[in-house]
Amino acid sequence: MAYVTRLHRPLTALVLSLSLVACSTDDALSPPGRIDGGARVGSIGPVPVDAVPENEVAAYPVATQASTFQSNPQQVVATQPRQPARRALPMIDSDEAVSSGAQPAGAGSMSVPEEGVNMDAMLGVGQPVVGLAEEQSNDIAEGNVSQPVVGGIGEENVRQLGGTMDAQPVEANIGYDPDLPPLSPEKAAAEEAQRARAMEEQRAAERAQEPQQVAMLPRVRNPMSTPDYTGEMPGSEIACRQRLKKLGVQFRDVPRISNGPSCGIDYPIELSGLSGGIGVQPAVKLNCQVTEAFAKWVKYELAPSSRYRYWSGVKTIKPLGGYSCRTMNSRRGNPMSEHARGNAIDVGKFVLKNGKEIDVRKPGFFAFREKGLLKAVRSDSCKYFNTVLGPGSDPFHKDHFHFDLRTRKTGYRHCD
Repeated sequence: MAYVTRLHRPLTALVLSLSLVACSTDDALSPPGRIDGGARVGSIGPVPVDAVPENEVAAYPVATQASTFQSNPQQVVATQPRQPARRALPMIDSDEAVSSGAQPAGAGSMSVPEEGVNMDAMLGVGQPVVGLAEEQSNDIAEGNVSQPVVGGIGEENVRQLGGTMDAQPVEANIGYDPDLPPLSPEKAAAEEAQRARAMEEQRAAERAQEPQQVAMLPRVRNPMSTPDYTGEMPGSEIACRQRLKKLGVQFRDVPRISNGPSCGIDYPIELSGLSGGIGVQPAVKLNCQVTEAFAKWVKYELAPSSRYRYWSGVKTIKPLGGYSCRTMNSRRGNPMSEHARGNAIDVGKFVLKNGKEIDVRKPGFFAFREKGLLKAVRSDSCKYFNTVLGPGSDPFHKDHFHFDLRTRKTGYRHCD
């Protein structure tokens, strides 16, 4: 019993496979008769168009089909006419195209002739169409252009192709009519005078139409920049000289000093004496500003200090330098010194009225009054100058005092 059960399963699978194969063949799916026949349709297969007889292909009006479809849709489907198959057009120059009438028999081959296709003749145009470029080329060749035309641009030989290089204006039509008899000399002179007046009026009209020239104002300078030297002394320099006179300073104006962009004094003066009969020997050339500061220091500080310590005023001041076009400490590579603009003065000795000479170099051990005076010089002068250097500051100032009005952005005063 178990053996029969095992054999029954594969037999059942085999029977099912055979039935599926039989159902999937083309014969099973092909219809037993035509669609519009009386037989019953079991499957639909493709039918060639040529297989349908022409007498069965009928054209039905659209209205008839619509009304029939509303009443009996199955009849419309069954009686729908078949459209004839679209056939490909015959090839050009083929026998089929000639026999069907699509191409005339005498048309021949469609190959392009060697001389090209004359489209004007094919379109029925009598005169050939001339393009704009061709027309301009003909005008240039015939010399019928008013503007100058040149050729050979970019080459060594540039030539004129047409036109005139200098187009002359068309003058007024004032001349003689050849159909009339010649004019007498008087009338000819009158005509010439009239032509001259007309030309003069035309030139006057052209001059009136010319644009007027406008005077250009000078560009405004930067107020922070240094003004250019004009030779005329500005108001600040004049006011400075007036203050020097009130201080009793002896000086004279000298010509401008200019030794390049870094050296020079625009309005220099030569200092030769100070208030109280104090002489400056030798005379030095400075600008007015540093001269004013030096004169105030001598009058309000140096002279009272010498009278306090020595019971004698100052007779002579011996400077070692004023204007000098050089760098700081005369060292190569250093910035330009204030001496290069006359903004500094060096002093080496003071001579008192009692005949005593005070050398600014380091005094002796027991020279107490001299030390006190030199100390006062160093401290009091810093009220009037921005830089004060002397013995002990550096080796370059061991034998003199240096006073200048160097301007620093921070307002710092260097007194050493």
